[in-house]
Amino acid sequence: MVLELRQTLKLTQQLIMTPQLQQAIKLLQLSRIELVDAINEELEENPLLEETPFDDDSEVETVTEIDSSKVQAGTKEVTGEGDGREDFDWDSYLEDYGPMGVTYSRDYVETPSIENILTKQGSLTDHLLWQLNMLRLTETEKRVGEQLIGNLDGNGYLVAALEEVASIENVDINFVEKVLKRVQEFDPSGVASRDLKECLLNQVKSIAAQNTLLETIIREHLKDLETKNYNNIAKKQKVPISDVLEAVWIINKLDPKPGRIYNEERAQYIIPDVYVFKAGDEYRIVLNDDGLPRLRVSNLYKEILGDAADSSDLKQCTDYIKERLQSATWLIKSIQQRQKTIYRVTESLIKFQREFFDEGINYLKPMILKDIADDVEMHESTISRVTTNKYMHTPRGIFELKYFFNSGINRTTGDSIASESVKERIKKIVSEEDPKRPYNDSQLVDILRESGISIARRTVAKYRGMMSILPSSKRKKYF
Repeated sequence: MVLELRQTLKLTQQLIMTPQLQQAIKLLQLSRIELVDAINEELEENPLLEETPFDDDSEVETVTEIDSSKVQAGTKEVTGEGDGREDFDWDSYLEDYGPMGVTYSRDYVETPSIENILTKQGSLTDHLLWQLNMLRLTETEKRVGEQLIGNLDGNGYLVAALEEVASIENVDINFVEKVLKRVQEFDPSGVASRDLKECLLNQVKSIAAQNTLLETIIREHLKDLETKNYNNIAKKQKVPISDVLEAVWIINKLDPKPGRIYNEERAQYIIPDVYVFKAGDEYRIVLNDDGLPRLRVSNLYKEILGDAADSSDLKQCTDYIKERLQSATWLIKSIQQRQKTIYRVTESLIKFQREFFDEGINYLKPMILKDIADDVEMHESTISRVTTNKYMHTPRGIFELKYFFNSGINRTTGDSIASESVKERIKKIVSEEDPKRPYNDSQLVDILRESGISIARRTVAKYRGMMSILPSSKRKKYF
């Protein structure tokens, strides 16, 4: 075999990920909160970018209200070809756009009012320290008590070993145990316990005077409580089943996590990216730009760029301004592209899922990303990005855009039904069952088959687990 060097000419096409394309893709998949953070970060870094006041009456380009025909004609999927690689005449560009420059703005749109009453709630630590200071304690006892309170988790359980606290405060472990008993008498009942058993026992002591059966069940039969094997408890303790059920009723009223009512974590309310309203027989789409900064290019730097054009000494300054101007322009265009893409995808979702918007979840159709991608003439990966962490406010509630994409379950009639609709059917059946005789998974399969839905038992178990519905043995109620 002969080895030789040879030159060949080969013509290939290659997609180049330019910085502009990377920025457009990044903005497309950001959630609303992340988008606001990205815009504010760019406002700090780019001196050419400025925020337009809301009461500015200047003529600005808006994408809040978008005409459907203009969107279809003007919105294309972002590609790498020609994205920022061509030579650009910045002087002509500035002249063409006039004194106000490039802008991104929003018009005021009346949206559904959401009234939130916010109150500041004290933390568990503050509540316990206040009670500690109300006691007549020595300085050493107070320091140990503060150590114990400071080592409670969000559920109110003590996570530090008593030996560790004794070592830190240089006291005897029996002294720490004595202070712990005082802290465990604080409100909420059961706080500062070391495990679930101690937590429940401390609560029982505070609500019931010597109840031997209650304490015995908690000490020795927690596993039977979990599996609701009450007959086994009655047999081992040699008491009537009625006494066991009465004790279990009291135990069910106890709080296994006494500190959670003071948990400082708050729910993060969803702000929808798009609103869908029904006007007559048609659905109207309104993009939610409330809270997004209105952006434009600063006129000051346009004048600086014009004055520096004739000076060779200021070439470095001119190059910097042109670079920042390009970055600002692409940010504005990328945001507009993002909003228009969300609009088109929402419009397509309404077209495919019209029966869901009219009738409800039982009419949700099976759908995949390719269905929307083919309709709006974009790639599936683009649809995946634009539906991630984006939410839609509809007359049926607030849904993530990904909610409408789900697999199908075959019907006995031959057509298919969306998996989310099947989950809703299962939830409804379980909510209407007799709590003393709950349906098992096989019975749920039979009930669904009677309504025309063909589904396997393991699929029912899977959907039940996804909806956090317990098995029939744990759903059964004796009282």
